[in-house]
Amino acid sequence: YTPMDFVVGVLQRFFEKSFEEATRLMLEVHTKGAVICGEYTRDIAETKAATVLEFAAKYEHPLQCKIRSVS
Repeated sequence: YTPMDFVVGVLQRFFEKSFEEATRLMLEVHTKGAVICGEYTRDIAETKAATVLEFAAKYEHPLQCKIRSVS
């Protein structure tokens, strides 16, 4: 599992969320399984997702970060 404080830190660091917003999103992902962290151009979204996955792997957490296209 990925510790809740790690998820909050990722949301603050990579998605520029306040502590309060990051905590709310972390609790939402904890109960629903997924949450939208932001809307970005494809290039930025792919870079953010790759950076988050690399960061989580570095600390050996199975945190997932996926992008989805919006039409």
